[in-house]
Amino acid sequence: MPYQTPVRDMKFLLDHAARFDSVVETGAFEDLSDDFVATILSEAGRFANEVLWPLQRVSDEQGAKLVDGQVITTPGFKEAYAQYVESGWNSLAFPEEWGGQGLPNSLALAVNDAMQAACIGFAMGTMLTTASVKALLTFGTDAQKKLYLEKLVTAEWSGTMNLSEPQSGSDLATIKTKATPVGDGTYRIKGTKIWISYGDHDMAENICHLVLARLPDAPEGTRGISMFLVPKVRVNSDGSLGDANDITVVGIEEKLGQHGSPTCVLSYGDNDDCLGTLVGKENEGLKNMFVMMNAARIDVGMQAASVGEASFQKALEYAQDRKQGRPYGVKEGPAVDIWQHPDVRRNLYTMKALTDASRAICYANMVAYDVSRRSPDEATRKAAREREELLTPLSKAFASDRALETTNIGIQVHGGMGFVEETGAAQFYRDVRVCAIYEGTNGIQALDLAGRKLGMQDGKLAHDFLGEAKDLAGELSGSDNEDLKVIGQRLTAEITTLRETTDFMIGAMQGDAQDGLAGATPYLDQFGYVAGGFYLARSAQAAASMLGAPDASYYASRIAIARFYADNLLPRASGLAAAVMAGGGTVAPIDPQLLLA
Repeated sequence: MPYQTPVRDMKFLLDHAARFDSVVETGAFEDLSDDFVATILSEAGRFANEVLWPLQRVSDEQGAKLVDGQVITTPGFKEAYAQYVESGWNSLAFPEEWGGQGLPNSLALAVNDAMQAACIGFAMGTMLTTASVKALLTFGTDAQKKLYLEKLVTAEWSGTMNLSEPQSGSDLATIKTKATPVGDGTYRIKGTKIWISYGDHDMAENICHLVLARLPDAPEGTRGISMFLVPKVRVNSDGSLGDANDITVVGIEEKLGQHGSPTCVLSYGDNDDCLGTLVGKENEGLKNMFVMMNAARIDVGMQAASVGEASFQKALEYAQDRKQGRPYGVKEGPAVDIWQHPDVRRNLYTMKALTDASRAICYANMVAYDVSRRSPDEATRKAAREREELLTPLSKAFASDRALETTNIGIQVHGGMGFVEETGAAQFYRDVRVCAIYEGTNGIQALDLAGRKLGMQDGKLAHDFLGEAKDLAGELSGSDNEDLKVIGQRLTAEITTLRETTDFMIGAMQGDAQDGLAGATPYLDQFGYVAGGFYLARSAQAAASMLGAPDASYYASRIAIARFYADNLLPRASGLAAAVMAGGGTVAPIDPQLLLA
């Protein structure tokens, strides 16, 4: 059975877990009727199912190749990309003045959800183009916008992020790429960048690199980084394409997964003739890049949850086809499909619940993004901005870590067949593994949550969220519906424990920060489990109000998954409390040689 985009689940979680109606209520979007949103998601699903899914296995087996200095993508990618551009998928959430359609970013994220699940190797490139557009909309000069934006909005041209260098991974303070003023408003760029996703390809006629580099008089460290727009092909003043820029593709990385996505090593200025233009102000490149990076972090979390969905669907199909064993206690008779075994169902429900929780967190994150920028009410914008800040590290880290678990379970459901490549089960794990690494490793996300987000207004962001979650849990605890009651009770207990660890982390980060830093990762996981429980509880409450509908069985299944999460996965949160509050001593340095004794 081919992959089927779960359009109904996506819309249900967007509407009822993420509260998409708050975006509609901003009044910033003319036509966001239920039917219109459903049509967009259905068409995105059709494109994902029919055009991208057939490329999934091909991209793994016939990944990108470097031929005579040019990256050649997987067979079928160029044709799919042309359809992507023609259909206008890239332009959904961008301003109409630059060729966009002016729709919400949260709707565009759901479209991205469909495409990442169908073929992450293809969709990886489009994700970076949208991030580039957001950076140029915020910091680009009028000239840059005029020359580049419309082509990037439509995805006729693609975009990249150029941060890391051979000696500089996450520590951007040590980057060495140089930018020397020419005197005519351009800069000569010279240096090497690594791990550049879609740094070169044959799908778009131009690639616009956003490159971090240092000016000759730049201060040391991150305070001396500037951002430059460096096109693969120079753009003339009338918008036409000129000569090739001095950019060399040194190689493409041999990766664990995502073979269809070319991750390049790029050398700028080998012949001292690579030209770029400054984006934003001098020495403020890192601030500019974070506009891209924060947008990409939500996208990465969504990407991870999407791959989890694809892994779940394949495992569910296999479980209904594979005959093995008999029901417990039955000695004779034919073997039954493994779906009949409770432990297999537990595995599959875990995959589904973790994927839905992650999807709901990412959707809610982007709904907050939209409201924070489009609401006419200042207080509403401020509250939404705080929620966006809080959820971003959760979206990226919690969703990608859970996708590792989900895709790992997917292999397990397949048994021995999951360990061989012919089933395709292992590809999902290999493809998603990097999501916990790029755009800031998940440890960095934990430090962001513990250090920066909890440090804002003495923990206000976290306490506001917990207050809202507590109110919902109280409502559900008093429900006549037994499932909702249990969900509410379990959520109440976990919120209580999370409040304690939150207060501990705030105090630790204000005192001996080592105590807080040691517990940052388990704290993020704890918060993520509670956040997932909260959003699934919201969706269950909505589903319970629809049990009288003709398709009541669907809504009952939504409640069942939320109940499974509350019973089986939400309790993991309080289990992390001891690790959160163990203090710095728990990771005190040990002589590395003693660890080898």
